[in-house]
Amino acid sequence: MSVALRNAQRAVPVRRAPLRRAVCALRVALGVSRFDVGLVCAGNALMQRLNGDYRHCPEPTDVLSFPLHQVAAGELPRPRCRDEYNLGDIFLGVEYIHQQCRETGEDFDDVLTVTAAHGLCHLLGYRHDTKPEWEQMYQKEAQILEELNRLTGSRLRPLTAGLF
Repeated sequence: MSVALRNAQRAVPVRRAPLRRAVCALRVALGVSRFDVGLVCAGNALMQRLNGDYRHCPEPTDVLSFPLHQVAAGELPRPRCRDEYNLGDIFLGVEYIHQQCRETGEDFDDVLTVTAAHGLCHLLGYRHDTKPEWEQMYQKEAQILEELNRLTGSRLRPLTAGLF
């Protein structure tokens, strides 16, 4: 199965091949390599519109996930036909992420990968609205990033560190 990656913005250069490889490895770590994923690199205007339309928060953000399946955290989708082997779409607010990285000095490509991992977890039902949900999501993100780190020699950590 595949990762369909589309760059829908021009404000920030995105290294698509390494991002696609990282998302493929993260899918393996999550046990969902048979599922397709859509990944859209978006600018602030699109992220602001989507965030306003779907979360009633009309501001740019770093990531929005739109799952095809409604599953509880830790459960895998149970597709009934070939067309359902799709987890959904992740919109990465690359312009927003780039701005944050300039302010914090963090590596843009690393943060983009970690944000994609966060989005993948959301596609699989993980949330962080409460402390128990956050702890569960943090553990899952840490687990899959640890696997990616092992494969790539990176030292990536979950986005949600210190949320609660």
